[in-house]
Amino acid sequence: MATKKAKAKKPAKKAAKKAAKPKAKRKPNPEFMKALTPSATLAAVVGSKPLARTEAVKKVWDYIKKNKLQDAKNKRNINADATLKPLFGGKSTISMFDLAKILSKHLS
Repeated sequence: MATKKAKAKKPAKKAAKKAAKPKAKRKPNPEFMKALTPSATLAAVVGSKPLARTEAVKKVWDYIKKNKLQDAKNKRNINADATLKPLFGGKSTISMFDLAKILSKHLS
């Protein structure tokens, strides 16, 4: 008979409880919050008052959803109507990922 060596049991690992640190509240980038004046083309959609870049994007999305301009088959595409076509540089359809880039040209 062969004798088996008894394996030494490893001590159970205790879950190290860390002191719960409260998460630091994230501060918005001041460049995004700076009020910018929209161009005449963009003002037709968002209004002529100076507004932050984030607010401009939100208002354009509100306009797109209100007028049902998001493509039904490919939700990533935005179809331009008569108001948005000059804003999009004459294109009839753009990708939603290009929207912020296009808007940055119309904010100063």
